[in-house]
Amino acid sequence: MEILKGILLLLISLTAFSVFSLKAPNGQKAMGGLANAAVATFLVEALHRFISGGILGIKFLENLGEVVGGMGGVASGSLVLLALGVSPVYAVAVGVALSGMGILEGFIVGYSISFLIPVIEKYIPEGIDTIVGVVVLAPLGRFVAEAISPLVSVTLNNLGGMIIEASNQSPIFMGLVLGGLIKMVCTSPLSSMALTAILGLKGAPMGIASVACFGGAFANGITFYRMGYGDRNRTISMMLEPLTQAHIVTLNPVPIFTSSFAGGALAGLSAVFFGIVSDAPGTASPIPGLLTPFAFNPVMNVIPAMLLAMLGGIAGGYVVSSIFKAMEERKLVAKQA
Repeated sequence: MEILKGILLLLISLTAFSVFSLKAPNGQKAMGGLANAAVATFLVEALHRFISGGILGIKFLENLGEVVGGMGGVASGSLVLLALGVSPVYAVAVGVALSGMGILEGFIVGYSISFLIPVIEKYIPEGIDTIVGVVVLAPLGRFVAEAISPLVSVTLNNLGGMIIEASNQSPIFMGLVLGGLIKMVCTSPLSSMALTAILGLKGAPMGIASVACFGGAFANGITFYRMGYGDRNRTISMMLEPLTQAHIVTLNPVPIFTSSFAGGALAGLSAVFFGIVSDAPGTASPIPGLLTPFAFNPVMNVIPAMLLAMLGGIAGGYVVSSIFKAMEERKLVAKQA
């Protein structure tokens, strides 16, 4: 039951983010702001707090990473508002008022307040509107964040806890499913970094997610190359940061997402086999996924895990691309006949 609950709740959260992105007013722009907030905070934290500080021993960078990692609410509140076209002074005023809040609380506050700002600008005289807006929006944003924070924390802690428990009870199955799903999210317009940060994944599930994003990148690269979706530069960009090729992914979703799931699932198995764990939420992306595990695992576990994950991604991409290439060839032959 724990395994089923974990998978079901993960699918519900993915569906909710997808529906919001596609159906909510300016949903894709808001999700873009959330993704950028995850990069601006959790990526910096992962690389400097755990790698530069934890492994290399550079105390200044370790402290920097720790400080930046606690600014998720500030970053998401500000960047969501900026993505929605709000004046920078309003965005920063609301954002800094969310110090100490989580990235999801910042996202909710930023998106909600974006609908109030046009009203202020419409009914308050120009010049005065900026003063009134800053004075009103900062405490309002903080009030909303503190009001929703207990519910958000309980919900996400329960969800993250169920996924962790499911991974502990059935690591192989969760390696396949979680690795495949997280890599699909990594390839989609959603942000796998934001998702894993919001869920607060740690331990084995975060290890699976990190390794899956790295290994699955090779599945995407093989698929791009063999299916002719772009030149070498586009293929490399797809492997390093899938969001840069979102327009191509949108045009060819079935083969790309299928290869993402296959490569991510096989890479997830590699993480399980070598016992890779990670206590750095929000590092589910190819480059952080490669580097962060070194901070929490023996080097002689991480290196073979990454090599096997890479081979799994290549195998998944090759098999899936071969299937879709054969289907295209059959369609071409049928048309010619």
